[in-house]
Amino acid sequence: MSRTRARELAKEFIERGDPQGWFDAFYVEAKGDERAIPWANLTPNPEMVAWLDANAQAGEGCRALVIGCGLGDDAEAVAARGFAVTSFDISPQAIAWCKQRFLNSPVNYVVADLLAPPSEWQNAFYLVIEINTLQVLPEDLRPTAMKSLAQFLADGAHLLVIARAREPEEDRGAMPWPLTKAELMQFEALGLAQIQFEEFFDDETPPVRRFRIHYRKQTT
Repeated sequence: MSRTRARELAKEFIERGDPQGWFDAFYVEAKGDERAIPWANLTPNPEMVAWLDANAQAGEGCRALVIGCGLGDDAEAVAARGFAVTSFDISPQAIAWCKQRFLNSPVNYVVADLLAPPSEWQNAFYLVIEINTLQVLPEDLRPTAMKSLAQFLADGAHLLVIARAREPEEDRGAMPWPLTKAELMQFEALGLAQIQFEEFFDDETPPVRRFRIHYRKQTT
């Protein structure tokens, strides 16, 4: 399994009109082998951890939502800080995998769709973590996904977004497709204030340019 296979599956499912169906197919093909999931480092995202260290005190039961949880390491790291974490993925296989990896976890792992989330999640969370999910969605689906992200936030709540980055004139390349600053401006149109915008290169080989953005929902 590889990113090449992920791209093949994504292309196949997009062409058949099911742009998110490849996620579960990919996890099923992995057959329980964590090494077959190229984005599963089995550790929390370091840029998320650094942000939490700098910006978030212990959650003390505050509700947090982790988007597209994969194999669960980010969700577990957020829960370890005291947050009451719900974490979801569109792939039932991924959610089953999380529950198997973390048998006594306090995290509520559920199957859900970012494009059509449960209505009870609206205005329900103090912290929302989105890492590398928007970038694997076709461009025409991203506005709907971003609207969902904004709607998850309670007044005054925080959204952390980490994603691959590109300039508008740069080629989109292959999936995962990097985001532009202009795309991310939609969050501000949805009522979120940009608190911090960072651009950096990660430690992959070769290094990947990324954005890390902290938003806060304005109180009404």
